[in-house]
Amino acid sequence: MTFKTTQLRDAISFALAVGTTALVGTGVAFAQDTTAAQEEAKTLDRIEVTGSRIRQVDLETAQPVLTISRQDIEKQGFQSVADILQNISATGTPPISRAAPLTAGENAGGTFISLRNLGAARTLVLLNGKRLGISTSGLSDVSTIPAAAVERIEVLKDGASSIYGSDAIAGVINVITRSNYEGAAASAYYGQYSEGDGGITKADFVMGFNGERGSLTAAAEWAKEDVVKASDREYGAFPRSHLHPTDNWTPVGQFGGFQTTATTMVPGVPVGTRVVLREGGDPRNRADYIRQNINAGTCVGATAATGCTPGSTLHKSNTNQQTDIHTPLERKSLYVDGIFDISDDIRFRTNLLYSNRSSDRTVAGYPMQAASFNTPMSAQSYFNPTGATISNWWRRTWEQPRLSNSDLTTYRFSGAFEGSFEFADRFFDWDVSYLNNTNKLVQSSFGNLNLPNTRLAVGPSFLNPATGQVVCGTPDNPATPANDPTIVAGCVPFNPFLPFGRVGQGGLTNNQALSNYLFQEEHSTGETETTVLSANLAGAILTLPAGDLGFAVGVENRKEEGKFVPDALAVTGASTNLSAGPTGGDYTVDEVYAELQIPILADLPFARELSLNIASRYSDYDTFGETTNNKFGLKWKPVDSLLLRATASDGFRAPTIADLFGGGSQTFSNYTDPCDTVFGQSTPGSTVRANCARDLGALAATYRQLGQGFNPAGAPNTQTPVAFTSGSNPTLTPELSKSQTIGAVWSPSFVEGLNIALDWWKIRIADTIVADSPNNILNDCYVQGITSRCSPALFTRDPALGIPTVTFGGQNAGFRKVEGFDFDVSYRFQTESMGNFTVASNSTYTAKDYFVSTNSPTYATSNVGFANASTAFRVRSNLNVGWTMGAFGVSWMARYYSSMKEGCTYFVPGSTTPNLECNEIVFAPNGALTASGDPVSAISRRRRVGSTTFNDVQFRWEAPWNATVALGANNVFEKVGPVMYTQPQANVSYYGGFDIGRFLYMKYTQRF
Repeated sequence: MTFKTTQLRDAISFALAVGTTALVGTGVAFAQDTTAAQEEAKTLDRIEVTGSRIRQVDLETAQPVLTISRQDIEKQGFQSVADILQNISATGTPPISRAAPLTAGENAGGTFISLRNLGAARTLVLLNGKRLGISTSGLSDVSTIPAAAVERIEVLKDGASSIYGSDAIAGVINVITRSNYEGAAASAYYGQYSEGDGGITKADFVMGFNGERGSLTAAAEWAKEDVVKASDREYGAFPRSHLHPTDNWTPVGQFGGFQTTATTMVPGVPVGTRVVLREGGDPRNRADYIRQNINAGTCVGATAATGCTPGSTLHKSNTNQQTDIHTPLERKSLYVDGIFDISDDIRFRTNLLYSNRSSDRTVAGYPMQAASFNTPMSAQSYFNPTGATISNWWRRTWEQPRLSNSDLTTYRFSGAFEGSFEFADRFFDWDVSYLNNTNKLVQSSFGNLNLPNTRLAVGPSFLNPATGQVVCGTPDNPATPANDPTIVAGCVPFNPFLPFGRVGQGGLTNNQALSNYLFQEEHSTGETETTVLSANLAGAILTLPAGDLGFAVGVENRKEEGKFVPDALAVTGASTNLSAGPTGGDYTVDEVYAELQIPILADLPFARELSLNIASRYSDYDTFGETTNNKFGLKWKPVDSLLLRATASDGFRAPTIADLFGGGSQTFSNYTDPCDTVFGQSTPGSTVRANCARDLGALAATYRQLGQGFNPAGAPNTQTPVAFTSGSNPTLTPELSKSQTIGAVWSPSFVEGLNIALDWWKIRIADTIVADSPNNILNDCYVQGITSRCSPALFTRDPALGIPTVTFGGQNAGFRKVEGFDFDVSYRFQTESMGNFTVASNSTYTAKDYFVSTNSPTYATSNVGFANASTAFRVRSNLNVGWTMGAFGVSWMARYYSSMKEGCTYFVPGSTTPNLECNEIVFAPNGALTASGDPVSAISRRRRVGSTTFNDVQFRWEAPWNATVALGANNVFEKVGPVMYTQPQANVSYYGGFDIGRFLYMKYTQRF
């Protein structure tokens, strides 16, 4: 075995190139056209393909593997590993999109890939066959991998827990980096949206050399992506998009206000009324306060008779004016790959990675509501217009938007001794390796209120006649540390009723002293570390009539450690950033695996090849115990041009550090209360109404869910006005899964260059670790009628207002089931006068995506085609067309997303105009149950929007001075996706994974 053989590298590269397309790899195996490459490789060495530890000549395996080559990456306008992977048709909704700046926690700012829409924690990401580091939530941030270092990406689209261990339920992404690179190349890239924003600047450099006993390859990359504001896109400029620009503005605005009581009466205004200062009024004169217009739009859904009325913007705020739709980030990375041949049979290989990702988020100033934090305004406050304590006052701190930065630094070292030896006339390959991947996180945030300081700022205050300034305390007892040890030096009075834009004492506008007092920068820190020791042995045991009986065995010890510590203000509940406890813990797993590649028949009629692959992995976790998972794969070639394949495998996913050891934290969740008589499922005479009456009594007949400002919700999925609590569960056990694939690859001899692949896949997960939610708990209790889910340990209700206060964590419950088809086609042909052409398409059809969150289900929830946090498109498809002639080339790519549906919101019964927003009538369960427990179905309406296709184009010129110039546009026709009021994975009325405009770019690459 000779490691420095460049012919081997060339043969492998050629074989991989044959198996990919000119634009984006389709994963089509070529059952006929790889003969030459295989024959050349057979004389040199075998290679390892993702999904198997056995080195082999044949690139075609029993499992579907998609390959994206270096050439594919160069011919795209997407310049990060994250964007490239997110546009694969088998990829689901991004768990965290760049259009969701309200996302909080340790994972904010990262990019995570969810294969089969099963969640990023169920997708295993490898770098050169070894695990990428994970957060305490088990997520791998692919934005830490520099695209300049990537040679190819292999995506295994079925489960592989028996080969790689936990996290591989949905599939495996293996990013393989450049090695044995010779020469140097530098690239510069710049692009921006046609609106003039969202600029991306990128520069990278790669260099390498080969010597007699080894090689060294280094790649460096820097990229900066600018912000796009929600207000600069029509669908993001308003809470309910440009179609309903006056709806759903928040009554907790930058004007301030309070709710009257018997002791805080305003002349002519009834008790219990929300009031705000009239324009130009005196905030200290209660007669200048008027009733607040709280009409945010009345959209009562498809089942009510009154329909919708438009909202009013009076006395309210449009938070989208201060929100991002594309959050900015900056990436810096350095990657080094080194190989040293110790002898002809032993070598040392190392990979080193340094990466820094800094991302920012901006959202509207905090909607301070005193009733949510027990922060009343003192009757002795100089700015209190009533002379009595005001318990329910509010003010959005519009002068200070909330700014957050997430800075993640990755240090990665991988070292391996690899070699071969001969025994009994057979060659065996071995390796022993060590991996350490450390992620260090620092998060900074500014714009949340310091609650102790806020209580003092709205506490007693008076006008000091000597200075003419309002100061904290009372004339007889000024607020100083000497007089009151609880007073913080430098207390600055706050007048929440002086609106944004008006300068005055106690106001936030142009009052730096008050801003400094109310807002302090907070810092959270986190660190995770993955350490792996492993050893592998592979070879052939014996020769059977149909070929070599191959095997691979190995052992692995892995330790995952992690912690995330919020700022002390958050831990103690002293900030509106919500109370949160620290997360910290570790677990260790010892594993042994074995794999066999069994040739059964070869070179026979109707059996050009028939082989069986068997793998098994035993794992011993110190947190929950032992598990064994198996996999079987069958490959059959009845003729040279046809490959039939099938796999069946077990899978499992161990609970993460956050699942087991997470600290409880407060959160203002969005939910729909099933007891709500407008948006919920509480209809007269229904089982839901009866269940709600058990807890709400007579209030159940008229109950309305309350949103911000304690006003009735104006839409489904409304944010709670009181903090809920989310946490962990140390008793969780692993998820268990079964997956199957059956497929065929056809390369007909009568059409040279044509390859077709069709694969059916199904994955079912039991004992799912459900990130429980208020929606799940309340629906299980009131709709499903599961009494155990009505426990006071999970939620209680306010006796007067009926508001639930929910405590939720993870649980092993229910199941998840997905099923569908992958269909891939590629065709390439050459002409003498018109150049070379390639056409390729890869499509994923999701037939089923069922989710059940309880072990006592009545019926499953389907995600397919429905806009929600786990939106699963029925069809995702990419069509690629490429042309090259001489020094010129053109690439065209069409990215297709099928239609989506959501609950009906804007429905006007009896309207004489076409109602385009509630355009589909369905017969479906309405939440009620029969006496026998069966669901009751009824006619209802929902909203359906059409499919969306984005088109990308790139023009290339290979300059004679060994350079490439590329000009291109992503979404060249400036397609805008449909408005989605459910805001799937976004904080605006839009799908978070869609393009947000036409993106124009230029790239220059110089090779040396």
